[in-house]
Amino acid sequence: MPLPLHTPQVTRRSLLRALGGTAALGALAGCGVPAAYVSVGDRAVPDRSAADKRLTWANWPLYIDTDDDDSTKRPTLDAFEKKTGISVDYVEEINDNDEFFGKISPALMNHQSTDRDLIVISDWMCARFVRLGWVQEMDRDRQPNVTRYLDPLLRSPSFDPGRKYTVPWQSGITGIAYNHRKLGREIRHVSDLWASDLKGRVTLLSGLDEAFALLMQGNGVDIRKWKTADFDLVCDQVERRVRSGQIRRFTGNDYTKDLVTGDVLACQAYSGDVIQLQADNPDIRFVVPEEGAELWSDSLMIPDRAAHKANAERLIDYYYDPEVAAELAAWVNYVCPVPDARDVLASSKDEETAALAENTLIFPDDEMRKRLVIARDITAKERVGFAKRWNAIVGL
Repeated sequence: MPLPLHTPQVTRRSLLRALGGTAALGALAGCGVPAAYVSVGDRAVPDRSAADKRLTWANWPLYIDTDDDDSTKRPTLDAFEKKTGISVDYVEEINDNDEFFGKISPALMNHQSTDRDLIVISDWMCARFVRLGWVQEMDRDRQPNVTRYLDPLLRSPSFDPGRKYTVPWQSGITGIAYNHRKLGREIRHVSDLWASDLKGRVTLLSGLDEAFALLMQGNGVDIRKWKTADFDLVCDQVERRVRSGQIRRFTGNDYTKDLVTGDVLACQAYSGDVIQLQADNPDIRFVVPEEGAELWSDSLMIPDRAAHKANAERLIDYYYDPEVAAELAAWVNYVCPVPDARDVLASSKDEETAALAENTLIFPDDEMRKRLVIARDITAKERVGFAKRWNAIVGL
């Protein structure tokens, strides 16, 4: 039976707000309690999974497959519940990484349950949780699919070597989108954004964590081990291009509107958004520059004191079954963290679904994969100063 093909008109990332990484710091200060590291021995509570067949999962809106005729039905999740007898309370409550951090951090820093067994947040924020000791190490013996099928490119980010605490839910690429017909030429390098014919027709992402890596790559920096001097150089360059009028403005996901109207000809963009735009305008292209682009993930984590850890681990592993991963990929259209799902899609009798297997923004080909890198995250020590300077440039 062909997999359901669904192209949502609104993407999950279109709901993000670019807060620049400072809101969470304010939330902690507002509590009057400094963030405290939790040692390994203080993270777990007795697991009720065997006797209590349920779990609570917090995720972003529009980030799971839904039935075309009934948006309250989620086919892959419904199938998991039927297969395992585990009831899942699926809550679409995450609209911003910092906001969600502020929401659950009081419980975590005070060694209390968040009342959630599974959460999905962006890897740069996952890094903060891992450093604070606010998530539990997963038992890979319960996750044979994760062990076997997780994309090698995603297996060992600097903040979580070996992915002991995190498992990618979906991934994406921060690269360059442009209107090929209106521009009249190809873009192949980050430096192409600074060409004279693009003056005032270029936008960059406003969020610190979303913007910096690609710009560093344009300078030839290995973003797996960038240094403060690399960040300062990027800021100097961006400041000059703002003053010269080369950069039109800084955006959240509203860059998509500018690109469609033609007010902007080239911009920093997310691969998942461009898939949506191309459905209506094939002239819009996405490029992974020859210098490389950032591969990011939103990842699953089991927070401290989760009462249904084994159930959560089982759910994570279920989504790493290539058949299930393919069904999810056909709906959300992000970079699939399970490369073997490509063969499942390719074998579909539905032509549109099978075509997704050839989409390099869902399954990057070998040439593109050579240019994709997971950036070193910004540490807590670096963040305050970096955010202050970046936000001054952006105007946040």
